[in-house]
Amino acid sequence: MRQFDVVVVGKGNAALCAALAARDTGVSVAMLEAATPDESGGNSRFAGGVMRFAYDNVSNLRKLIDITDEEARTTDWESNTQDQFYDDLYRVTNFRTDPDLSETLITQSLDAMVWLRSQGVRFVPNYRAQSAVVNGTRRFFGRMPLEISGGGPGLVQSATDTAVKKGVEIFYETRAVSLIYDGQRVSGVQAKCKGEPVEFYAKAVVLACGGFEANPEWRTRYLGPGWELAKVRGSRFNMGDGLRMALDIGACPHGNWSGRHAVSWERHAPEVGNLHLPHSSYRHSYPLSIMINADGKRFVDEGVEFYNYTYAKYGAEVLQQPQQFAYQVFDAKVRPLLRPEYGDKMVTRVVANTIEALAGKLEGVNKESFLRTVLEYNAAIQKNRPFDHSIKDGRRTEGIDPPKSNWANTIDTPPFEAYHVTCGITFTFGGLRINHETGQVVDVHLHPIPGLYTAGEMVGGLFYFNYAAGTGLVSGTVFGRIAGCGAAAEVKGGSA
Repeated sequence: MRQFDVVVVGKGNAALCAALAARDTGVSVAMLEAATPDESGGNSRFAGGVMRFAYDNVSNLRKLIDITDEEARTTDWESNTQDQFYDDLYRVTNFRTDPDLSETLITQSLDAMVWLRSQGVRFVPNYRAQSAVVNGTRRFFGRMPLEISGGGPGLVQSATDTAVKKGVEIFYETRAVSLIYDGQRVSGVQAKCKGEPVEFYAKAVVLACGGFEANPEWRTRYLGPGWELAKVRGSRFNMGDGLRMALDIGACPHGNWSGRHAVSWERHAPEVGNLHLPHSSYRHSYPLSIMINADGKRFVDEGVEFYNYTYAKYGAEVLQQPQQFAYQVFDAKVRPLLRPEYGDKMVTRVVANTIEALAGKLEGVNKESFLRTVLEYNAAIQKNRPFDHSIKDGRRTEGIDPPKSNWANTIDTPPFEAYHVTCGITFTFGGLRINHETGQVVDVHLHPIPGLYTAGEMVGGLFYFNYAAGTGLVSGTVFGRIAGCGAAAEVKGGSA
């Protein structure tokens, strides 16, 4: 039996933020991590590290990184005002996002980033994926000019180092099994530490151990038939344990339980995330491609938006195709613009000097239909607008279905390349209902459950149908910090 003021279940970004926020108030904190030290960090270890937060101008960014006067003057740093953030979040969720949660997320996002920096996390400009040099000027696009130094692994390492220095006790290979609950309040967690049962007693518990994306049975139950076939992009430990424990004591489910973040992913990637190749399977340059299925046909508007706003739902579109795969097809004109992962060794790539030869190499694809698709696509492109990948350039098709709204280039310049993709699931959207001011979980009658808080992917109600890139880590920081402070306040006898 162990006794602490606050027990945090999980060790990803949200859990670490909860632990740091609670510890900074002076309470004792333990973290229970199901993984070994080498595999710890949840889905955050697999994240690219981009951060979508509200900022008006470069002066806001200077709170997070050092920007010289010359850099401020000669670079277009774009903006992501609170109004722009609201517009994006509501648009991609079909206006279903919880208004209280989204307001908290957006209005506290910049302050949360400043706080995260104070906890030892470093930010750097997002040159690699979200900027381009246009007419000699560096231009950021997609409203995410900054990322974490070292990506998700860097975030987890920096926050872990700070937590250890501040006296947070971390128990590895310790999987939470159930909540200790007497019908009135949560007073701890029953767990298994390296296979042995152990009880952790606490005055407050923060559940921040992810969704159920690594659980094929739950995926099939909640997301639908076929989802057991999806690749898991991230941690193999996210089996829905925290959700199950909370629901078992009457916590209120909330949000889009049939929704998920799912992307186009390397066809032959491992079944679960590989920390040695965390980003190798990304296939996010599809707006510059045509995506075709086994029937040789296009099935989405690849260029309706920057990938930031479509990548999290297009994986589901790939999963729905015959045999659950697609090919992204490019020609030489756009090859220099592809993300670095397309050049990795662990890539299923087909290359040919003619479209006819390429068609013959696309395993499982109807050759004649594919050639017809390329011919019709090339003929439908409206060439009166110049191509510009740094803006929504309006270079589109007309007269074909589905259309391509931006970045439509004829596929006519060899060598031609095709990349084999399937669906990779990142996290699930269904979660628990919380008090957005404290992070406290409420029951099915909407009464607060004393001693129980949650954060991260376990918070339901933010994301529906789709997701704007970079929102997850920021949400984990905002609500992790809130949950940690809420739990500590309850420990100290204040209002949670």
